[in-house]
Amino acid sequence: MPKPAFVVPCPCCQAKLTIDPELGAVISHEEPPRQRSTADLGSAIDQLKTKSAEREERFKQQMQAEAQKGQLLDRKFQESLKKAKDSPDPPKRRYDYE
Repeated sequence: MPKPAFVVPCPCCQAKLTIDPELGAVISHEEPPRQRSTADLGSAIDQLKTKSAEREERFKQQMQAEAQKGQLLDRKFQESLKKAKDSPDPPKRRYDYE
């Protein structure tokens, strides 16, 4: 006689899991009902506008950082070149150790 399947709540998301004891596997999964985060359409639109403005601001910041990236790399190269010229010994090459 087959054992009946039993329902267990998921500990992390509270979904209902139907488990077959003979197979020891989940045979069905039912998600918990989702709660709405906004009460009305007006507040949802305001949240979308706010998030859109935040995305635009982050995009502008990244564009500025990307525009200055060339200058930053050039300064790092110039500083490394200056250190290399000031160094009395040339850097060791891999085949110098052999």
